[in-house]
Amino acid sequence: MNTKYFNDGVVGNNKIKASFTKTGEMIRLLYGGADYKQFLEFFHTGVKINDSALIYLHEDVNNLYSQEYVQNTNILRTEIFNTYFKTRIIQTDFVPIEEDVLIKKYTIRNENSIDLNINFLIYSKILTNLNNDTCGFVKNNSLVQYNHDFSVCTFSNQNFLSKQVNGAGNNISSGLIGGKDYIGMSSDSAVSYDLKTIKPGEEKELVVFVLVNKNKKKDILNGLDEEIDRLKKLNIEALEKNTEKYWKNYIEAHDISKINNKQINEKIKQIYNRTILLFPLLTNEKTGGISAGIEVDEKRTKCGRYSYCWPRDAVFITEALDVVGMSEEADKFYSKFCKMTQSKNGMWEQRFFTDGRLAPCWGYQIDETASVIFGSYAHYKFTKDIEFLKSNLKMYENAITFLIKYVDDLLSAERKMPLSYDLWEEFEGVSLYSISAIYAAFKSMTRIYNKLKAEYSENSTKFKGILKKEKILEEYIEQIKEYCKNNFYDEEKKSYVRNNVDKKIDISLLGSIVPFQMFSKDDKEVLNTIEKINMTIRTYTGGYVRYENDSYMGGYNPWPIATLWMAWYYLEAGENDNALELFYFVTNSSSNHGFLGEQINNDTMQPSWVIGLTWSHAMYVLILDKLLRKGLI
Repeated sequence: MNTKYFNDGVVGNNKIKASFTKTGEMIRLLYGGADYKQFLEFFHTGVKINDSALIYLHEDVNNLYSQEYVQNTNILRTEIFNTYFKTRIIQTDFVPIEEDVLIKKYTIRNENSIDLNINFLIYSKILTNLNNDTCGFVKNNSLVQYNHDFSVCTFSNQNFLSKQVNGAGNNISSGLIGGKDYIGMSSDSAVSYDLKTIKPGEEKELVVFVLVNKNKKKDILNGLDEEIDRLKKLNIEALEKNTEKYWKNYIEAHDISKINNKQINEKIKQIYNRTILLFPLLTNEKTGGISAGIEVDEKRTKCGRYSYCWPRDAVFITEALDVVGMSEEADKFYSKFCKMTQSKNGMWEQRFFTDGRLAPCWGYQIDETASVIFGSYAHYKFTKDIEFLKSNLKMYENAITFLIKYVDDLLSAERKMPLSYDLWEEFEGVSLYSISAIYAAFKSMTRIYNKLKAEYSENSTKFKGILKKEKILEEYIEQIKEYCKNNFYDEEKKSYVRNNVDKKIDISLLGSIVPFQMFSKDDKEVLNTIEKINMTIRTYTGGYVRYENDSYMGGYNPWPIATLWMAWYYLEAGENDNALELFYFVTNSSSNHGFLGEQINNDTMQPSWVIGLTWSHAMYVLILDKLLRKGLI
């Protein structure tokens, strides 16, 4: 596909998702989870007005654009006004909750003083490859673009004016398509609809359905017609109203901070509510796996891809799920997803598909394994569900066994275990953040044991075993803390450093303080480190990059994650004004729809790269919750 990196808007339900540019072009269509499977090479729509050539809706020199969500919903509206023909088109995209089909509703209004004859065209290309060749097939007034496993069906409750299965790219720009073929070996095909004459002041509506079909579920030769006919008869107005009602009720049900009942900045409300609406689109309902975001770079031209699930992210994301009232989803992440993805040796690999299958990796990160234990206990502190700890105890103990093996190897004279990547997956070696995560995992495990003692008080063998394991972990906790003090504080820099190879200042140094609490916020060495962070990795705009000379995606753009992490430290240190300044810095950098990116462009103060990053939104919720609890907002 021609990579388009910015998903400005996203709609969907638990089965189907679609993402859009700010001009309304659908650039990704996903079926299953948020990470698999993506079908589109492109999906272009346009109109031919009177004797014009094709006017693409998403890109024309005479088009003006505006876009917004229906408030507190996942219904996206894009307004396109063609200044030459004075034609206004309202494109509404949504996925009903109970129907796994994307609905694209177009309301076309003639604001000219003359009659306009309008044909509406769709030109789409579905991803294809040698092992899964995609072809075109027109039947029952539906364009079926199919391969062995899936088909994408595009149709309306109106009949086609014309269609072109083969060679559509040769003449689509004219707006005149046609051909004898009803079936052909082409992955790109086009169809058109005749909206006939629209008089001045008059408007007409066209509803387009995009259905993804598993071919083993419904055979494309004989099984699809009935489903297509059923969908054509749906009451679109009722579906749209029900979808709007569902998402608004969803916001209300998960707004546990009751943010909408307070006199709070509208931008904060927008980001908070958009976060609540984003989380279910990125969470696998069956497994609890959580995607880092809708994919941005399928061809890996700039990165190793994003739409996978990193267990490490659970430290932040599941705590945010608890804050917004999604504790069942957080519970499922640990009790189901983590159980099904844990290796026999107790570790978790780098990343997974949200269905639990192993995703492409290039190494392991020891903090992934440590984070699951730390995050689990943080979740327990929120729910107080002792059964959650009991049911997952074996999983925790298997992980602890692996972590102890790692620490023993770390403290030995000759290391034999493979090196671990750091938090940013760039440096391979021993990092302060990773070791801090192990410290926190061991601390959390002792607390889990402490909570479970009463459950096993009548089982003397189990009870004594817990006491013995607690004592062993306490010894490791002291050893790890001493190791970090001796190995990661650089006397020359008068600061902790992220590792002993490049010795860079890194925002992840804060992990040893928040959330892992290995070092105290008042330690002299910590205060020196905070000063060094501010001198080294704070940008001129007021945010923070990840580390010294961070060159990813062009360099010194601040990251919401890094900036909010610093705000977290300031809240712990009682420096509330500094925390608020950083919180509002991130707030003011969100997109028009309330999405937070992975980075912030210093020039535009808008999201730069990966719009709607789960981790960014999770950090925002966590800091907002802390500010609300302190009465600072």
